Amino acid sequence: MKELSSVGSKTSSCEACSGGDQVGPEVQNVASVYCMECQIKLCQICERAHKMIRFSRSHKLVAIGENIDVETLNQSMSAPFCDQHSDEKLKLYCFDCKSTICMMCYIELHNAHKCSDVNKVDDDFRKRMASDVDNAAAGVEKCREMLKSLEKEKNELTEQVTKTGNEISEKAEQLKRMIDVHKEKLMNELSSMKQKRMKEIESLREEIERQLLSMESYKMYVDEVRQKGTACDIARAASGLHDRADELLTFDVIERTLADLGHADVTFMSSNFVINHVNKTLGHLSLNVAKRGDLIYFSLLLHLYQYGPDQQTSLANTKRAV
Repeated sequence: MKELSSVGSKTSSCEACSGGDQVGPEVQNVASVYCMECQIKLCQICERAHKMIRFSRSHKLVAIGENIDVETLNQSMSAPFCDQHSDEKLKLYCFDCKSTICMMCYIELHNAHKCSDVNKVDDDFRKRMASDVDNAAAGVEKCREMLKSLEKEKNELTEQVTKTGNEISEKAEQLKRMIDVHKEKLMNELSSMKQKRMKEIESLREEIERQLLSMESYKMYVDEVRQKGTACDIARAASGLHDRADELLTFDVIERTLADLGHADVTFMSSNFVINHVNKTLGHLSLNVAKRGDLIYFSLLLHLYQYGPDQQTSLANTKRAV
């Protein structure tokens, strides 16, 4: 729609006879009215001719510079022409097809439909549009509130995840420290076992080696006496050597000590508690979703296996509150 009340509108040239061009400071054929249907500015001469022509005599003419509101402007404009019938104006509204039609359209296609004059349904549609705009405005506000609530939920979830992650890491570190301490204790016990057992074995080994050395020395000495000794030497040493042989061949003490030493197996009994029930040792996660109105709130909780009574009561109260 061309502007009707601009500063220079009262000095605009006629767009019918002069083409709308301004020539110098003096304007030839100054436009005095504006045709709403043709959307052109007309001088007084063209205005009279416009009113004389049968096709345009019913057009709405507005004085140049006249202030009119948009609603009046819309009401004063004639209906547009039908796309199917170019010489027919859109005057009816078909409720069944929800479209504007001309009289020819009504006769050909819509005579069995519920139709009405577009001017009669105009007020109802305007009121409905105004109501829809108000509802849309309320919907916009509701969406903003929901976005605000959702952003709050997002921030709270992020904080809870961070806090829970720290709790998991702290619990895991605590268990690792406990394991390291227990490992060191077990390694020290293993070292002590080894030292004690090795000392017993070494002591018995030394005793057996002394016995062995004595027997080897006895054997060498007896062999030398037998080979080099005279009959008198052998007769004189025979009794003592025999007693010494009986003494050396007595292994009662060593055998008893060896039997007491026995056989040792060093084994490690691995616990299956951590393997089969690691969630009881470390803990487990849960995601509880509670519906409040049209929104869903999330809470991320860490349940530890070794909670004390006070902590368990506090956790239960928190669940009921949610």
